[in-house]
Amino acid sequence: MKTTQELQQIATQVRRDILRMTTNAKSGHPGGSLGTADWFVAMNFNIMEFDPAKFTMDGAGEDMLFVSQGHITPVIYSTMARRGFFPVDELKTFRKFGTRLQGHPSTEHGLPGIRMASGSLGQGLSVGVGAALGKKMTGDKHLVYTMHGDGELEEGQIWEAAMFAGAKKVDNLIATIDYNNQQIDATVDEVMTLGDLKAKFESFLWKVVVIDNGNDMQQVLDGMAKAKAMSGQGSPVCVILTTKMGYGVDFMQDTNKYHGAVLSADDLPKALAQLTETLGDF
Repeated sequence: MKTTQELQQIATQVRRDILRMTTNAKSGHPGGSLGTADWFVAMNFNIMEFDPAKFTMDGAGEDMLFVSQGHITPVIYSTMARRGFFPVDELKTFRKFGTRLQGHPSTEHGLPGIRMASGSLGQGLSVGVGAALGKKMTGDKHLVYTMHGDGELEEGQIWEAAMFAGAKKVDNLIATIDYNNQQIDATVDEVMTLGDLKAKFESFLWKVVVIDNGNDMQQVLDGMAKAKAMSGQGSPVCVILTTKMGYGVDFMQDTNKYHGAVLSADDLPKALAQLTETLGDF
C-alpha cells in the first residue's frame, strides 16, 4: 500500500508520461487521460487486489478492470507500466505500428493487463457484467471494476447492461463514470445532458457513490473504499467521479480541445514545467 503522498507523486509522473507519449506520437487522447490519472493510480496501487507478475486473461483469483472508453490508453499504459505489468521504457513505443501499445487497447499481442479490445464505446459495462457473473459462478470473491466516460453514457448498450446488472443483483461489480462534462464535439450538457445521473442509476437498482473531486487523491481513495465496502449487498455499485479534463496543466483544463488533440513540441515543455515531481521519465 502507498501513502497518499506517494500516490500523488506517481500520478504526477503518470501525467508527465501521458504528455510525452502523445506528443512524441503526434496523436492520442491526453485530456481524459490527465483527468483520470488519480483514479487509475489509486486503483492500481491501493484499491484493486492483483499481482502483475501473475496476470492471466481469465482473471481468476484477482480483481479485474475493464476500461470501456479505450481511447484513454495513455493513462492506462503509463499506470500499468509504473505498476510493473511491463517495462516503463516500452512507453516509447506508444502508437507505433505493430507494437503492443496501440492507440486503443488490443489483445492481439498479449499485453499483460489488457483483457479486452475497447474504445468502441458502450461495450465495457456488458463485458464487466459478464466477468462478474463468471466470478459468481466459480465462487471467486474478487471484484470486477469498469470505467466509462460520461459522453459514453449516450450509448444505449450501457443502459441495457445497467438494467440487467441491477435486476440480477450483480453485486460484485463496481462501475465508475468519469464525469468531466466534456466529449469530442462539445460539453456533454450541450450534446445530450445526462440529467440526474445518480437518480438514474438508483432507479436501475444500483447503489451510488459520488466523489465530488476526482482529482483529489484522498477523496478518490475514500470514495473507492466506500464503494468496495458496499459491494456484496445485493446491488451493483456506481461511482460518479467528477474530474477536470486535462487536469494538471492549466491551459489544458476544462476544455474538450485536448480530447483527441496533442500538444505541440513547443507547448510540451510549458506543460511539463507544471508537473515537476518526476520519479524518472522513460
